[in-house]
Amino acid sequence: MTGFTVPDQSGQLAVVTGANSGIGLETARRLAAAGAEVILAVRNTGKGSAAAADLRAGTPGVRLRVEELDLSRLASVADFAGRLTAHGRPVDLLVNNAGVMAVPTRHTTADGFELQFGTNHLGHFALTGRLLPLLVAARRPRVVTLSSGTHHFGRIDFDDLQGERRYRAQRAYAQSKLATLMFADELQRRSDRHGWGLLSNAAHPGATRTNLQSAGPSLGRGRTEIPFSTRLTMQIPGFWQDVDQGALPTLYAATSPGAIGGEYYGPDGPFGLTGQPAVAGKSRRARDASVAERLWRESERLTGVTYPRSTVGAGR
Repeated sequence: MTGFTVPDQSGQLAVVTGANSGIGLETARRLAAAGAEVILAVRNTGKGSAAAADLRAGTPGVRLRVEELDLSRLASVADFAGRLTAHGRPVDLLVNNAGVMAVPTRHTTADGFELQFGTNHLGHFALTGRLLPLLVAARRPRVVTLSSGTHHFGRIDFDDLQGERRYRAQRAYAQSKLATLMFADELQRRSDRHGWGLLSNAAHPGATRTNLQSAGPSLGRGRTEIPFSTRLTMQIPGFWQDVDQGALPTLYAATSPGAIGGEYYGPDGPFGLTGQPAVAGKSRRARDASVAERLWRESERLTGVTYPRSTVGAGR
């Protein structure tokens, strides 16, 4: 997979969440440069418009649209999906990229969910469900959901999903990223079972320098001091990589003819930190289909978004 190049995306409509910075911005840039029309789905439309202007300046002629989407508010998810549904165009690719990381103290979403679980997992669960009719109307639809190597330390705690009894920032983040990986796998299983014709997989960027390391804990409203241990590892050659390389696993999962539904992609270097896109290892907990099914049912209950049990949409 060395030197992976995004195939021609002409005629494709892609939705990338959190596309105003980091992996999302680079993913949007590369998809647009390959010919896709890209919707930058962002919480802050001012930052999204600035990002779109930069993309247009760097690659004239790209087709971009900025749309407001706050994954921490189910009403915003419904409004976003409603606007796309009203437009009626099939969605060929959905990249569930946006997220928050390591919020030091427990915060909740507008709907009362723990912020990391509510944004990283439940927001994307609801979004994918609401966009499903537009996805299955496309010829070869794909959904790529971003996870993290941190999922190896995660556990789905059904007795305390929202961190109400005990909140630890990294524990909550690891649970949310385990949930996103399990969602991607369960989505593929349900697509196969119900005939949706959807390819769902997951990716992680390894150790990639983005604003999550400094802005993540402040919820994007400012910058915080990067932990000393992280700053120390940033001095080690080969330990971290830049965003143009960190986005490759996502792009491979999203566009490669060789990408497989239900698979997980990340960097191929030591410990999955840096390198070229390759199949990544899943934790034992991530492979537990019974827990994934229970998490799916609980996610439907919490979000109020129920996925159909048969093929929906038309046009395939």
